[in-house]
Order: sequence, then structure tokens, then C-alpha cells
Amino acid sequence: MAKKENRYKALVEKIFFDRYSKGARAIDFERPDIEAAAADLSMKPPKNLGDMLYSFRFRTALPDRILSTQPEGMEWLIAMAGKGKYRFLLFSQSRIVPNPALATIAVPDATPEIIRSYALDDEQALLAIVRYNRLLDIFLGLTTYSLQNHLRTTVADIGQIEIDELYVGIDKYGCHYVVPVQAKGGKDQISVVQTIQDLAWCADRFPDMRAKAISVQFLGQNRIAFFELVIQDYAMRVAEERHYQLVPGDQINSQAIRNYRD
Repeated sequence: MAKKENRYKALVEKIFFDRYSKGARAIDFERPDIEAAAADLSMKPPKNLGDMLYSFRFRTALPDRILSTQPEGMEWLIAMAGKGKYRFLLFSQSRIVPNPALATIAVPDATPEIIRSYALDDEQALLAIVRYNRLLDIFLGLTTYSLQNHLRTTVADIGQIEIDELYVGIDKYGCHYVVPVQAKGGKDQISVVQTIQDLAWCADRFPDMRAKAISVQFLGQNRIAFFELVIQDYAMRVAEERHYQLVPGDQINSQAIRNYRD
């Protein structure tokens, strides 16, 4: 694993600095450039080129040498720029992490035991828990319906994207909403790139609906953080955050219910 990570870092550094000039805010490259960089460095290219790019987009920090070129308050991201095309892009730093001081709201757990038994990974389990407990409805104050999960689609000038789960909803005034949800478990970070892509797809595909970008993240056993995210001034911002704890119904005491009411 360490060897693969070191190879990824060497390749992404080569691609970046072959194109970088001081003051640049965007640097374009394409998939074949990865193979060309590997040849220049006398190493085999990764068998899965997409895994290398996904790693730096969602899991792993870019190499320190690249980070050293970031202006204060900015960070380099790798964004899609079309089919097989990518772009290093400077964006305002915005690490979205759960607020440890936020109160936790108890919700009766309605997750079927068989779902918990056979969920294959954290992301799948999280999406199922959100769906069966109608947590999105609770968080947004809307009536929502799951339209499709793991939706693979394309966006003009971006290329192929995947939305973890897509909901549509309606409020008491009859306004319709499209709600892309990204689910994060384990060590995955909430992604500004995915938020930008999700909102761009919603604007393109459902221009007459109001879009809300939601991220959900496991905080521990049966504890989930919800974020409504917006893109503002070239940064990802939190419009609203709530934490929910799923508990058996008989463990929610009447005092807690009165506190929620007040």
C-alpha cells in the first residue's frame, strides 16, 4: 500500500510541476498524461488510473511539494474537466468536520435488523439507515423520496460523476426539491469537489427545482451528522448541521422530548 501511495505521489507531482507556473490558479491535464509521466519516471503506470485520481480527490492529501505552492487560505483540488480530462484548481480551504459541541438529537431507530446484518460497507449502511429512518425528512423539514442511489451520470464540461443517492422532495407550499446526498464513512472526507459536481448536475438536469446538497457522516455507533452544504465565494460552507442518535424507542425519556419541544 505504501509503495502504491509513493508511486501515486511521484506521478501527480510530475504532472503538476510539468505544467505549473507561479500564480497559476488552474492546471489542466488528461489521463494519457499519467502514462507519459510514468514513462518519464521509468515506472509502470497504475493499472487503474481512476484509482490514483480518486485517491487524491477524496482520500489522500496531495504531496507536500504541491501543497507548498498554495497561497495562504487556498488549497489545490483535482476536479473533473470533461471526459478523461482533469484540472488542478485553487479553492478556498474548507475542511468540513462535525462540530463536537453540537447537541445530539435522539430519534427512534426504525432500521430493520436484516438490513444491518447484510449491509456490505459503511456507505451502503449509512444510506440505508438514512432512508429507513426518514432522517432526510427530519433534517430538511420536507417530504422526500429516494429516486435512485449510486447514480452514474454526466455533466457538461465536467464529465462522468456518481451521486451516492438522489432524492426528490416537496414542502408544504408545493415547492419541489432535488436533493443529492453524499455519504461518508470511515476515513473519507466530505468533498467540495463532489458537492460542486452534484449541484452542477442538479442545475443542468432539474433547472426548475430547488437543489439542496446534503452530506451525511457516521460519528460512531448509530450516531450520524447531517450537513447542508453550499458553495459560496469559492469555498464550501455549512448552511446547517445536525447530529442524530438512533436509539430504541423505549430509551427516549419524556424529559428529552419536552426539551426538544421547547
